[in-house]
Amino acid sequence: MRTRIKELRARYDLTQEELARMVGVRRETIVFLEKGKYNPSLKLAYDIAKVLNSKIEEVFIFED
Repeated sequence: MRTRIKELRARYDLTQEELARMVGVRRETIVFLEKGKYNPSLKLAYDIAKVLNSKIEEVFIFED
């Protein structure tokens, strides 16, 4: 899975720490998500997409 979290965070001038605080996770979770090393729960994916004013499928790109 790829994500556009880093790109979308930049659009809103958010740090990893700020995004993490807004969605209730640790900064390390955002780091792992951005590197594609962690698959979020549906709730976390929804919360991140909401903060980034995007749809889940615009933030998370699922690949086979």
